[in-house]
Amino acid sequence: MTIIEDFLVRRDKGFYCAYGDFYIDPLYPVEHAVVSHAHADHASPGHRNIYCTQPTADIMQLRYSKQPVQSFKIIGFDQYFEINGVGIYFFPAGHILGSAQILMVFKGVRYLYTGDYKLQEDPTCEPIVFKEADVLITETTFANPDIIHPDPVTEILKLAVPHNILLGCYSLGKAQRLTAMLNEHCPEKEILVHHSIMPIHRIYDRYIDFPLRYELYNRKSMKEAGQNKIYMVPPLTFFSYRRAKNVLKAFASGWERLQAQNDISLYLSDHVDWKDILYFIEQVKPKAIWTVHGDGRTLHQHFHGNIEIRDIDNQTISPGFC
Repeated sequence: MTIIEDFLVRRDKGFYCAYGDFYIDPLYPVEHAVVSHAHADHASPGHRNIYCTQPTADIMQLRYSKQPVQSFKIIGFDQYFEINGVGIYFFPAGHILGSAQILMVFKGVRYLYTGDYKLQEDPTCEPIVFKEADVLITETTFANPDIIHPDPVTEILKLAVPHNILLGCYSLGKAQRLTAMLNEHCPEKEILVHHSIMPIHRIYDRYIDFPLRYELYNRKSMKEAGQNKIYMVPPLTFFSYRRAKNVLKAFASGWERLQAQNDISLYLSDHVDWKDILYFIEQVKPKAIWTVHGDGRTLHQHFHGNIEIRDIDNQTISPGFC
């Protein structure tokens, strides 16, 4: 069994597997798109065939209403399928609802594309599954020893203060995780969600095992008496409300730059940190590591001389292979 060095390469439309003639998470229309999860930087419209999990399809249909329903090829977790001779499985990635690691098997070699993933507990999505592979293709969003995600419960309890709060977060995944955590750890808080978040909450309600408690925001809500309201809004709305008065401001993210000028820092990430990446690699036991999505230089230095490691996000592709 020989690892094929160009099994997955970066092209303008996304990560391309010539041996199966398909793309993973392409950003522009292609014939065969294998989609790891529904975030917009991984899931785009216009493809002829979209291979994804049912929750990913539901969210994509919400966001891309003109995408033909028949283009979605729904694949369950741990279900085998093939595209042009390459065997493929989906396994939970723990990132958001329906997010999948993509295990590709070709000529006896197992190539595991993580997509975005996290190891922290999150009741609003399927917990991550560990699978061994010969090649691990991992995201490196926070692949830095200086970045260690704090305990999420400790972070959410920062919002247990007698003030109304304007809470910025990403509409898909983060908003639902925050709602579940606030329900559990800050039950006294009244959760009001922005109208753009509400439809995604409704999709999550169909899949998770417990009801999320929340209401749709209206203009009068934050003006009413009391100091127990949290208004959950997407990033654009949050930054446009910078000068809002009589509320504390917080933005849920693992990025330090997004904590600046807020009243409460809220380090809550849906990606793996340095320790998580190293633990995940121990479980996968790869012979080679290929890095994508982020700065993998520190990870390359860490494994130099021990595991074959290279960056395929910025590699030069032979013109004959394009």
